[in-house]
Order: sequence, then structure tokens, then C-alpha cells
Amino acid sequence: MVTVKVDAEKCDGDGTCVDVCPVAVFELKEVGGKTISVVVAPNECLLCMACVDQCPQGAIEVIE
Repeated sequence: MVTVKVDAEKCDGDGTCVDVCPVAVFELKEVGGKTISVVVAPNECLLCMACVDQCPQGAIEVIE
């Protein structure tokens, strides 16, 4: 089982992960007055690691 985590404190909500994920694991949502990336479909993750590689803030962790 794959676990995908977004560190809400590091995430700046730029949407890079939403753009690069081929299977729509992420969505941008407002949480506590701040727009951040939220994991909405972790079971769809292909382990391509594009989100981890492309996140400018280093806010995403994918654990196998």
C-alpha cells in the first residue's frame, strides 16, 4: 500500500503536483484560510515520483 503525504506547513499551493500527477492524486483546497495541495486519491498513485521530484517546496513524501 502506498502512502502519500503533503506537509501543509511547507506547501505553498502552487499546484505543481496537481499538474504533474498523471492520475489525479492531488487537488488544491482551502484549509484554514490557505490553499494547499490535498491527497484525494492515494490508491491511484503509480509511484512515478513526479510530484516529489517537481515540488519546489519539498512538501511531498511518497512511502511504499
